[in-house]
Amino acid sequence: MKPDDIHSVIETLREEYKNWQTPAVTIIAQCNGSPFKVLISCIISLRTKDEVTAKASARIFARAQTPKAMTQLSTEEISQLIYPAGFYHNKAEQISLLSRRLMDEYDGVLPDTIDALLDFKGVGRKTANLVMTLGFGKPGICVDTHVHRICNRLGYVSTKSPNETEMVLRSQLPTEYWIIINDLLVAFGQNLCHPVSPRCSDCRLLNVCGRIGVTTSR
Repeated sequence: MKPDDIHSVIETLREEYKNWQTPAVTIIAQCNGSPFKVLISCIISLRTKDEVTAKASARIFARAQTPKAMTQLSTEEISQLIYPAGFYHNKAEQISLLSRRLMDEYDGVLPDTIDALLDFKGVGRKTANLVMTLGFGKPGICVDTHVHRICNRLGYVSTKSPNETEMVLRSQLPTEYWIIINDLLVAFGQNLCHPVSPRCSDCRLLNVCGRIGVTTSR
């Protein structure tokens, strides 16, 4: 695709988004989700299906919605609440340690910069950017596997890793699309532009997509 095609691509995805399932973390953010809740749900979501993330997040937030409340739960309790999220034991320990550190060093207030968030154990750039955009409403570009794959498939970037994709997008993606790009491409990737055998025949972006790396499609 040509760089200027991004405007029509975003507009088309916005229209199609209405027909797709909203990502679980986005729903949590929209339902009066605090930055802390966005962070916790994001941790739960890693390598976990959206329906599991939604249910696990609902269970744990029914018991604790703040760092202070979370510190009142044992690691085992957190583990049971977020099961069967992927790597739930490790995530429970991470959530517990993170909550205690927030209380000890930040008076229970989640910091609102990417660098500060990255200083917490287990928080990578994807998670930090998602908290910035969905939790704080501040500029950021959350690049997960969907965003990385689809941007390369379209031909909008040519990169080898999600981190590299983020840096390229920061230099060329219009700022008005920074916050929404993750939501749109995650939903697009989950519903149509699958990693293997994407549904190209049903895609309204077929005329602009470079289909880079696509060997089979439907």
